[in-house]
Amino acid sequence: MVSDDFSLKLIKWYKLNKRNLPWRESKNPYKIWISEIILQQTKVDQGLPYYLKFIQKFPNVHELAKANENIVLKLWQGLGYYSRARNLHYSSKYISKHLNGQFPKNYNELIKLKGVGKYTASAVASFAFNEKKAVLDGNVFRVLSRYFGIEEPIDTTSGNKIFENIAYINLPNKNVDTYNQSIMEFGALQCKPVNPKCKTCPFENKCFAFNNNKILSLPIKSKKIIKKERFFNFIILRNEKFIFLEKRIKNDIWKNMYQFPLFEEPIKSFYPPKDLIKTSILSKKTEFTHLLTHQKLNVVFWDFEIKKLFQNKKYEKIEIKKLNEYAVPKIVENYINQNISIHR
Repeated sequence: MVSDDFSLKLIKWYKLNKRNLPWRESKNPYKIWISEIILQQTKVDQGLPYYLKFIQKFPNVHELAKANENIVLKLWQGLGYYSRARNLHYSSKYISKHLNGQFPKNYNELIKLKGVGKYTASAVASFAFNEKKAVLDGNVFRVLSRYFGIEEPIDTTSGNKIFENIAYINLPNKNVDTYNQSIMEFGALQCKPVNPKCKTCPFENKCFAFNNNKILSLPIKSKKIIKKERFFNFIILRNEKFIFLEKRIKNDIWKNMYQFPLFEEPIKSFYPPKDLIKTSILSKKTEFTHLLTHQKLNVVFWDFEIKKLFQNKKYEKIEIKKLNEYAVPKIVENYINQNISIHR
C-alpha cells in the first residue's frame, strides 16, 4: 500500500495548517524528548503549559538530573501517568552521569532509555536527527487506517506489524521529520476521532473510509478496557498548624507521591481506626468517584480535627503552610485547594 502523492499532500497541508509549538522550533533532542513524554496520553493544549514550566525549570538534562524527585513530580502534578515523570528523571540521571550529558543520537540508543518505547524513540530520532523512522501514535493509526482501509485491529501484534510496514514504506526519502510532524498534526486537527473535517480533506477522493462509509469505525480495537474498581478512604488529621501525610512507596498509581493516610477498604463497611482518631472530631466527610484510564476509584475524605497532637512513625507531620511543597495526586490537590487554608 504505497501512495505516491500521500506524503507530498500531507506536507503541503501541514505547511498551511500547522500549529506553532515551541518544540517544533528546536532540533535539541532533550527538548523534543521532554515534549514527547509529556504528550503521551495528553493533548497538546493540556501539555503545552507543562512543557514550558519544565524547560524553564530544567533547561538541560543536567539540571533535570540534579533535581529532587519530589520537585519533578510536583511540577508534573495534575498531568497524570506519573511514571512518565519518574522515568524522565531516571533517564536524565543516566544521560548526565553515564553519557556525560550527551543525548543518544539514533533510534537504537534512544530506545534503551527507561520509559522510551518505539514511538518516542522514532519521534526523537526523526525530529532531532532526521533518521528515517516512522512514528505510530493514535493520530497516525487513525489516518493510515482510514486512508488505506486497514481493518486489522491496532492493538494486536499482527495489526501493529501491518501498520509499521505501511507507515515505513510511505516515508519520503527526504524531510522525514516534516512528514512525521505532518501526519501526526493531520490526525490531530483534520482526521479527528469524532467529527473529522472530511469536506475540506485533501484526501477525500482517495480515502477508503470516506468512500465506504467507515469513518467512525476505523481504526479498529479488539480489546475493551476493563476498569478495576477500588475503594480509597483518606483520613485527614489536622489542627490549625499541622497535618499528616504519607508517601506512596508501593509499585502502584502515584508512586512516590504524597497523600493523606489511606485505608483501601470497602467504603460501606469502613470507619477510621479508633486508635488513629481517638483525640479527633470528624468535621467533614466527602464522597465522590474518580475515573482513571484503567481504574474506577470510589473515594471518601474523612476530615478530622485533632484536639491533641500525637506521634506516628508511619505518617509525616508537616506544617500546613508547607503543604504545597509536596507532590500529591490530583484528587488530593483538589481537596486541599477546596477545603484547606494553606496561607496562615
